[in-house]
Amino acid sequence: MALKETFYISHGSPTLAIDESLPARHFLKGFRAKTFCERPSSILLISGHWETAEPTVNVVSGVNDTIYDFYGFPKQMYKLKYPAPGAPELAKRVKEVLMASGFKRVNEDKTRGLDHGAWVPLMLMYPEADIPVCQLSVQTDRDGTYHYNLGRALAPLKEEGVLIVGSGATTHNLRSLRQSNDDSVASWALEFDTWLKEALLNGRYEDVNHYEEKAPHAKIAHPWPDHFYPLHVAMGAAGDNAKAGLIHHSWSLQTLSYASYKFTVTA
Repeated sequence: MALKETFYISHGSPTLAIDESLPARHFLKGFRAKTFCERPSSILLISGHWETAEPTVNVVSGVNDTIYDFYGFPKQMYKLKYPAPGAPELAKRVKEVLMASGFKRVNEDKTRGLDHGAWVPLMLMYPEADIPVCQLSVQTDRDGTYHYNLGRALAPLKEEGVLIVGSGATTHNLRSLRQSNDDSVASWALEFDTWLKEALLNGRYEDVNHYEEKAPHAKIAHPWPDHFYPLHVAMGAAGDNAKAGLIHHSWSLQTLSYASYKFTVTA
């Protein structure tokens, strides 16, 4: 069954996996019931936690390993498992469509499992872990337009029932995170978050591709672009006439936005 949607999920902190106080956790747990009820044939996950010099897919024939790529968190975090099957056929298709679109080299990693940018949101969205999952890396030495075009090349996979999900963070400045007794949000974070929402909902995708020049406080919101480029991939994979919709919005630690978006193909 062909799919019409792609998604960008802000996964925020790894504690999303266990912290019941986070509204984003409850949003993801209700994802199938309230946001996207179709069952995909497989999932292509673009995570901000996998950076490579060239596009790389994980080609896993058995069960994906659960990667604990975080440090100093509660011990129970390191006991969580998300044993989703790999998607080697999807990995091959990703490589085919990217190379057919002019990406000269696409590498294969046959040992890498799922990082927490993948398994944390997926264990809430699809807790049965019975849908094959493939990951695709980002290239942080490239720009937003490059990743948008990467997404455009992946668009045909939607016709094959593949759910394309970008997983990152709408704002991601870890040094700015602050505990607070109220729901206050730093002004720079709010201004960047609001700019992005208005740009996406009004279809100003070129502005988002060039967010470094167009958005307020872009370098503060994203000192490094790893968690933002998955948005560009999801945006590009939706197609030229896609309509963006805000599907969740909440804040944590004064500067961490969990804003998440759906991109839907329009006629």
